[in-house]
Amino acid sequence: MADIINLRNVRKQKARAGKEAQAAQNRVLFGRTRAEKLKQAAEKAQADKHIEGHKKEE
Repeated sequence: MADIINLRNVRKQKARAGKEAQAAQNRVLFGRTRAEKLKQAAEKAQADKHIEGHKKEE
């Protein structure tokens, strides 16, 4: 005899699995630590300062 399943619960489980997969993908694409963000901001500020120092004054 076959097992009886509740289709509503199966749909909810499938939706949860899809959302979890999307969240995992977003963590890979957008997830950076605070230290990484601060390091990138410091590097950008240093590069901008370096470029400003080489501009000619009019």
